[in-house]
Amino acid sequence: MLTVWCIALAITRAVLSFLATALHFGNNERMADNAPTTARARVRAEMTAEILNVARSQLAEVGAAALSMRAITRELGMASSAIYRYFPSRDALITQLIIDAYNSIGEAAEHAEQTVERGDLKLRFTTVGRAVRDWALRNPHEYMLIYGTPIPGYEAPEDTIVPATRVSTLLLTVGIEAAIDPTRTGSGVIDMPDSVRADLEETSVRLGMGLPAPTLMLGLMSWSLIIGTISHEMYGHFNNVVDDNAAYFDHMLTITAQQLGL
Repeated sequence: MLTVWCIALAITRAVLSFLATALHFGNNERMADNAPTTARARVRAEMTAEILNVARSQLAEVGAAALSMRAITRELGMASSAIYRYFPSRDALITQLIIDAYNSIGEAAEHAEQTVERGDLKLRFTTVGRAVRDWALRNPHEYMLIYGTPIPGYEAPEDTIVPATRVSTLLLTVGIEAAIDPTRTGSGVIDMPDSVRADLEETSVRLGMGLPAPTLMLGLMSWSLIIGTISHEMYGHFNNVVDDNAAYFDHMLTITAQQLGL
């Protein structure tokens, strides 16, 4: 009986040893399979970043309309067809540049706004405006890509919508908080054409904002003023008119905040 038990134990140990060896071999095999994939993903990410960096340099040199896939591959020393493994078309590359720019300006505005005390709506509003201007001055060509002259033949896909609304969402959030605060007098804008009121009310419902038409209108006006003022400065339209652009911009923000009832 003992002999049978010993034989069974030996067989069990042999089976367990075999399974352990097989499992170890299988794990190593899977790790070997995964390693090249991880390496390929890393190389792909690095090459994608290099392509985007060269494309941003082209934005500065020739502008978005003249962006050339062939010129990018030439600078990177890669075959002209190789770039299409990373971006299937020139439009796809432009779209990624646009998304990156919107996310970058959005992050800058969000990080700045988060440093302000929540109850200080005026300072939150002006802080967002200043952060947008500061980003634009640091990244003029990317700013012009997203807020400048449209690129001939290019139509932005839906992928760009959410990144594009990051800054305006911050400003509208401030507007919503002001609108529901009973201690604030609110804006003085009441009368507007029926067609405009209908458009804004429909937009408010569709986007789930819950904003009255006058507040939404002031929010859109404020965003237009911010972008318009920055663009005037960037394109030199204030030359020989305004010397202290920073002071002018800050005063514009202050007046706009007052109009918003902040």
